[in-house]
Order: sequence, then C-alpha cells, then structure tokens
Amino acid sequence: MSALICGSLAYDTIMVFPDQFKNHILPDKVHILNVSFLVPRMRREFGGCAGNIAYNLKLLGCTSIPMATVGQDFAPYREHFTKLGIPLDHVRELPEAWTPQAFITTDHDNNQITAFHPGAMMESHLNHVHDVADITIGIVAPDGYEGMLQNAREFAAAGIPFIFDPGQAMPLFNGDEFRQFIEQADYVITNDYESNLLQERTGWGEAEIAGKVKAFIITRGPKGCDILVDGQTIHVPQAQEQAVVDPTGCGDAFRAGMIYGIENGHDWLTIGRIGNLMGALKVSHHGTQNQRFTFDEFNAEFARQFGHTL
Repeated sequence: MSALICGSLAYDTIMVFPDQFKNHILPDKVHILNVSFLVPRMRREFGGCAGNIAYNLKLLGCTSIPMATVGQDFAPYREHFTKLGIPLDHVRELPEAWTPQAFITTDHDNNQITAFHPGAMMESHLNHVHDVADITIGIVAPDGYEGMLQNAREFAAAGIPFIFDPGQAMPLFNGDEFRQFIEQADYVITNDYESNLLQERTGWGEAEIAGKVKAFIITRGPKGCDILVDGQTIHVPQAQEQAVVDPTGCGDAFRAGMIYGIENGHDWLTIGRIGNLMGALKVSHHGTQNQRFTFDEFNAEFARQFGHTL
C-alpha cells in the first residue's frame, strides 16, 4: 500500500468545565455575552484528519504518507510521528504560521464550546499530489479550501483513485464544487448528517451520488454504516466496543479501516467491518491517537467478532 493522506495535522487542546454552561449563560443576555470558565482539567492531544488516519493505518501495519501544512510549533508532533515511523517528507512547515489547533471546552452535560484556528492549513495548496511518487490510493480529507480543490483535481488528473471526505469542510463549498468533487472521486465517505447536506447542496439523492462513484459510504454512528455500491445498499452493523469513553476521532479511525480494506481487495462487507471495528477500538480511549494494538491483535479481535481473520 502507498496511500497519500491529504488533510490537516492539528493539536487538540481539550478542557473540562466542572459545571454546566447553562448555569453561567443568561439567555436574555446573550447579545452581550462575556463569560469565563475555570477549567481545572486540560490535556493536549495530537489530531487533525490526516494525522489521525495515518496513525490508525500505522496500527494496521501500513505506513501511509500524510500531506499537510504545519507551523512553527510542530516539533512535538514531528517527534511523535518520527518515533512511529510515519514519514513527514510531504509535511510542509511554515515558520510564520501556527499549526492548526482546536480549543475545546466540555461541560458536565457533554456540551462543547470549540474554537478552531486553521493556521498553516490555509496554505495547504502549497503542497501538490503530483510531487509524491508511487501512490496507489489517496484521500481528500478536511483541509484548506484551495488545497482540497487542488488535491482532488491532481488525483483525478494522475488517474489515482481517491476518497472524497468533506467532513468539517462541508460549509466551505457550494453545490457546483461538491458535484465536481464527486465526479472526480472514486469513493465518497460522509456521516448521515453530512450525507443529507451533500444531497441538499448537490441536488442529487443518495442513489445518484452512489451512481457516480465506485462506492458511497455513509456512517450512522451506533447503527453502523451503509455502503451504496453497484445499485445496492450493504448495511454493516456496528462492531462491539469495550467502552464508550470518547467518540472524537472515531470517523478517522473508520476511514483508515476503509483505506486498508479497499487496498487489500476485501469485499465490501469485510471492508465495512474493518472500518467499524477500528472505530469501536478508538472510542474506548480519550483523544484520537491513544489507542494501541498490533495488527495481530486487531485480527484476533476481528475473528472474535466476525468469525474469520483477514
């Protein structure tokens, strides 16, 4: 496998407010909102779609190539990926910018207030797909606006099959741009909410989108996923999780499983099960890159849940 993972590398700073936001926000004063929350618990995690997908592929025994733009504060992330053996040849450091980062505050009701600074991600178009040799599959994951458009064009021009994954970048594009992405891509992955937005923006129903790609994959949370392929819908029930601790990054783990399954020539039911199990193993850990297992351990768990090995 030689997978090019186009997307963000980011830091996630996660803080916990030991109360409820609603006790400190007055509904009749939101027009002059000025609040401060004491957050005694805080952790900083490695994240970003490209980082998370590359990390999960490494757990499956595959070394992929992340392509992203990062900033002057990237050193800890670089050390983290270097120790894992994940190549950073196509991660461009911009000394005048900051690495993308999200600041997430969660209260006791699991409500969240998030601020996201895109930083160097806005310059992702400085990287080029055609500068990377021997790629067999790619993914255009959430990234800078110009970078996503450019990456899709360059994958298509090079004849490299790729997945279009709009994710958090859904608000960036109009209907014409979404239709262009779909017509260039070989696969489209969304969650069920994003699927509805994609249909609304493009004017195409699920079946019509599926008819333009090799497969349209829709994740449905605890209901598993649907894979629309060859005029049929394959429903893949969720995998069993040990515990539900933190769903953040579950979708990226799923996408890594899909890439692994497609590249290794598995049938669609098996591919969906690989993705679902990757997500289930992730949700039992805080953060997006803290789950640990070998491929043999994954394969054993796959056999336990589905009755056969990969």
